[in-house]
Amino acid sequence: MGAGGFAGRQRRVKRGLGSNSGMPDTHPNEQRLNELEIKASFAEDLLDQLNLTIYRQQQQIDRLIAEVSQLRQQIPEGGGAAVRSLRDELPPHY
Repeated sequence: MGAGGFAGRQRRVKRGLGSNSGMPDTHPNEQRLNELEIKASFAEDLLDQLNLTIYRQQQQIDRLIAEVSQLRQQIPEGGGAAVRSLRDELPPHY
């Protein structure tokens, strides 16, 4: 989201709320239009936030994929599927 972001849009919307005398508009259509502009402003802000979240998540996914790929390269050939006895896994004090 840019520096103006939601606050800038909200100021633009609020500026249009009243007539030149500073009194709020009483015409139902104008009031409804202003309410819709405010809702659209909130929706646009939410969309910006969600887009940023998705972008960050994709970056994290890309890093994790690279890390998994690197870890797979470190696994010895055969995938470590050699047959091992559980007795070999016991600590020496048993």
